[in-house]
Amino acid sequence: MHSEQRVRQSVWKGCFACLLAAMTSLVGAQTAPVSFPTKPVRIIVPQTPGGASDALARIVGQKLSEKWGQPVVVENRPGAGGNIGMDAVAKAPGDGHTLLMSYVGSHAINPSIYSKLPFDPEADFVAVATLANVPFVAAVNSAVPVSNMKGLAAYALQKPVSFGSAGNGSVNHLLGEMFNTASGAKMQHVPYKGAAPALTDLISGQIQVVFTSLPSVAQHIRGGTVKGLSVTGSKRAAAFKDIPTIAESGYPGFVINPWFGLFASKGTPMAVARQINSDVKKVLEDKDLLDKFAALGAEPFETTPQEFQSMLHADIKTWAAVVKSSGATAD
Repeated sequence: MHSEQRVRQSVWKGCFACLLAAMTSLVGAQTAPVSFPTKPVRIIVPQTPGGASDALARIVGQKLSEKWGQPVVVENRPGAGGNIGMDAVAKAPGDGHTLLMSYVGSHAINPSIYSKLPFDPEADFVAVATLANVPFVAAVNSAVPVSNMKGLAAYALQKPVSFGSAGNGSVNHLLGEMFNTASGAKMQHVPYKGAAPALTDLISGQIQVVFTSLPSVAQHIRGGTVKGLSVTGSKRAAAFKDIPTIAESGYPGFVINPWFGLFASKGTPMAVARQINSDVKKVLEDKDLLDKFAALGAEPFETTPQEFQSMLHADIKTWAAVVKSSGATAD
């Protein structure tokens, strides 16, 4: 009897050891670094040069290139509200070597603005890594005689005021419409093919207002060619402490803090996505990068690929309601 018990115990110990070894091997396979990248990496920015997407892609791309020992090339492919660049990535090989620098504007809003897209914003992409939260800012031409948002609303009721955007249905456009609704102002929307030309016309006085990403207009605020009236985030930007939030300016609940992040093409292995995510988190700790982010008013924002995917799904629904309320369309 004792002999049989010893045999059973020996068998169970052997089985347990095999099971433990198998589990250890599985965990190791899931967490072990993959060999990535094996060639140069492209980051496609579906917006014009000079905006927040472009600036963040170049800052992060340089740091990733140094870490990977491979060139990271930033390529601008603007057009159709970001859809041209997004479509290029959606059709790229699913190996992680072609990345999309996207943000809430194009990725979460376009599905509601365009009746038909050549790609599925969720199914055709793998969420890889968030990079930053970037507040938008309400900026006016330096000659506009207002110094705050209440003053802008009052001025817009007395004089014709135009606000420029990166196109119909863009974040810039929707923010302007949201402010019209919140304040009772009647500002006229003027769509452009990108935020940069809108900013050019703001500086020259062709339009009076823009709601644009803080990085795209930071140097002009510092130079005094435009005035920053308020930021759209939940708190003041570290680099512009003197600019209040819209909520502080008399419009409570008006809080928009867009995210920016990297996506890969459908089919990219999750192990590759996790590896890129891990590497991005490491470069987001780099002091030089943090200083450059701070100068732009951008704040590092970290998530896992799974958290990023869930956030995108929720934001598509949230912005669909905003778009419906505004009546905006790109068709």
